[in-house]
Amino acid sequence: MPGVPVTELKGVGTALELKLERLGVRTIQDLILHLPLRYQDRTRVVPIGGIRPGQEVLVDVTLKAADVVQGRRRSLLCRVQDGSGTLTLRFFHFNAAQKNSLRPGRRLLCFGEARPGPAGLEMVHPEYKLLKSEAVAVMDDCLTPLYPLTEGMTQNRVRSLITLAMEWMGREGLSELLPETWLSQWKLPGLTDSLHYLHHPPVDADQTLLLEGKHPAQRRLALEELLAHHLSLQKIRQQVQQQGAPPLKASGRLSRPFLQGLPFELTAAQLRVAREVARDLQKPVPMLRLVQGDVGSGKTVVAALAALQAVENGRQAAVMAPTEILAEQHHINFRGWFEPLGVQVAWLAGKVKGKAREAQLALIRSGEAQVVVGTHALFQEDVAFFDLGLVVIDEQHRFGVHQRLSLKEKGRNGESGPHQLIMTATPIPRTLTMSAYADLDCSIIDELPPGRTPVQTVVIADSRRDQVIERVSQACEQGRQAYWVCTLIEESEALQCQAAEVAAESLGEALPQLRIGLVHGRMKAAEKADIMARFKAAELDLLVATTVIEVGVDVPNASLMIIENPERLGLAQLHQLRGRVGRGSVESFCVLMYHAPLSKQGRERLAVMRETTDGFRIAEKDLELRGPGEVLGTRQTGMMQFRIADLQRDADLLPKIHQVAASLQQLPALNEALIRRWLGNGDIYAQV
Repeated sequence: MPGVPVTELKGVGTALELKLERLGVRTIQDLILHLPLRYQDRTRVVPIGGIRPGQEVLVDVTLKAADVVQGRRRSLLCRVQDGSGTLTLRFFHFNAAQKNSLRPGRRLLCFGEARPGPAGLEMVHPEYKLLKSEAVAVMDDCLTPLYPLTEGMTQNRVRSLITLAMEWMGREGLSELLPETWLSQWKLPGLTDSLHYLHHPPVDADQTLLLEGKHPAQRRLALEELLAHHLSLQKIRQQVQQQGAPPLKASGRLSRPFLQGLPFELTAAQLRVAREVARDLQKPVPMLRLVQGDVGSGKTVVAALAALQAVENGRQAAVMAPTEILAEQHHINFRGWFEPLGVQVAWLAGKVKGKAREAQLALIRSGEAQVVVGTHALFQEDVAFFDLGLVVIDEQHRFGVHQRLSLKEKGRNGESGPHQLIMTATPIPRTLTMSAYADLDCSIIDELPPGRTPVQTVVIADSRRDQVIERVSQACEQGRQAYWVCTLIEESEALQCQAAEVAAESLGEALPQLRIGLVHGRMKAAEKADIMARFKAAELDLLVATTVIEVGVDVPNASLMIIENPERLGLAQLHQLRGRVGRGSVESFCVLMYHAPLSKQGRERLAVMRETTDGFRIAEKDLELRGPGEVLGTRQTGMMQFRIADLQRDADLLPKIHQVAASLQQLPALNEALIRRWLGNGDIYAQV
């Protein structure tokens, strides 16, 4: 049954097969698991007088007038009544035959969404059926499901295909993969009952529960789907760890003098996480650890200690960051820390070309370079390590799962894999960590270094731009520095850079006494690095930038940040940007200068930024407002394409998932069946 192609169903030829494939449907089982997004209630007639705006309703009405109106667009307007009120039906696309059939006195059964119009409630292009005046209106006997569609597919076509698939299931059966004891313990229905209910909910179904995705039938399927994803990630972990890794003993030969040379003491949280990492590195299986820490919590020092532990054992460490700015900052930090200890640091990024690149590759290949810092250039085939023992990946969510795991092939001849330390300054809600990163152990640096002052966040309309500019002037006159961030315009990097150039020009005219620099994504890397270095050296007072400064830039003297149009950014990105100030001991401010009017969601998001600097609370809100794919970053969303599960709504199921997964360790065939059912040929982990 699981592998029966959808072409076995009557009427499914090549053209339809290709359309279904676009929906991720290749087998009959995929079709059965293609669940409705929502439902329409066509089981009862609603009186016009009882309709609320935004409601989708079925009405039994009599046509009072039908006229073609020439407005901005030519339309056919029909006024209908049912004794409790009047409703307008509006058609922009109509023909003469349709107009002639809609004559006053005709009786209609209409279904559509009632919206506010110029003359009360109206339905635009409702579905309708002409009735004989004395006929009894025949309603549906169950709620009408609405399915995800693709171009060239209609709801009726999908419904008829699913009816055929359900009949097939009735004959062939669909194996129940969850033990009966678990289902009864959690009061959840069986698989077949759940699927019948969700494709054809009865008239008395609790629509509120169904719409919220909380009906027991939905919960039962969400549980199985989350379990399949979790098992799939666990499978990755087992495959990676089967390869083995070099055990790296913690001798302290390099780490002790490194810690003694630091101008600050590590926080208790940094020490705790560093110990967890050091313990993992001493095992003969690859460490797979995610270190989360808010902006400025000191993850880089933890990464440096791990790298030194690899070097103490004669192995190399690779440190990879998603952008050249962040990678360059890591390179500067690691060189400053490591070269006095006699540890050579190589540098590899897209801008390192020709002979300079060859020289770096030779150092890496020979093992002279014990630590290598770079961007995704480290993935490239011509990069050969002498003996790679540890890979550190910063801002993991910017890379796909496969990119991260491809680095395991860089271990010695592919025989033993390097340890992996993954870091992120984007706090990930616990629900996402438990599912999206189920292949990783997780550590959290939940403490900021002493001396950091919380950033005060101000929300202000751009109509008060002059006051904001005056505030920048005052801060810089007091010897401080400021950022002015221009955000994305319609997803266009060119327009974003243009906006930053215009902003820099107008600020230069308004603040002629200030030294102003400009950084945007279209500048050459060397130009960007030069401007950033001048800003860091306090040779510039104000830095106008696009969001390229989101991650990793550290200028303790910068105490003011202006973010234009913050409503265009996600909360996590706003939090990252805000983390560029407040890195010294002076009180710092972040001004969110929005363009009115704000949407309800926009107001909510900016209110959260004003109320808290707690990255995890912000991440939870971001997840609630934008969904998991956005929070994890677009490259990661392949992991998050659930058919029915919702990580936030179903968060309470995750502890059960972990419990169930642990008890399934001894049942590999069942694990495989679950993964195949929910991830099928699209198992994103199959090639790992």
